[in-house]
Amino acid sequence: MAVNETNTAVKPQENTHQNTLTFEDQVIKKIAGIAANEIKGILSMSGGVMSGLTDRFRSTEDITKGINAEVGEKQVALDLKVIVEYGKNVPAIFSETVHNVKKSVHDMTGLEVVEVNMHVEDVMTRSEFEAKTDRDKEQESKRDLE
Repeated sequence: MAVNETNTAVKPQENTHQNTLTFEDQVIKKIAGIAANEIKGILSMSGGVMSGLTDRFRSTEDITKGINAEVGEKQVALDLKVIVEYGKNVPAIFSETVHNVKKSVHDMTGLEVVEVNMHVEDVMTRSEFEAKTDRDKEQESKRDLE
């Protein structure tokens, strides 16, 4: 007697859900800000007039100040506004900043940084910058007392 056997493989159900990992723009800006501030020759990130006004109402400096980020699913483009220390080699600072920012963002997020634009908004000596920072803190303290 011949037995008719059929082999039917059981197909696992297709997973209709796809896992995703996304980042807020603010997270990418923070990583880039920390990485840029590690570079010798960058005194500060500069956010322009509006940032200066909002900083007066904060007690701590915003690390994302002066950074704009366009974050896609796999790529990032960044614009940085900086204050550079007088007497330093700005192209070398730019090159080191690009390398450090790209590495930090990629290492932490897996995203590819496809563009880094750095705009130098001011050049100051370290002592000039520290004096300005101290003056700004004094003015903020006086406003807090009023």
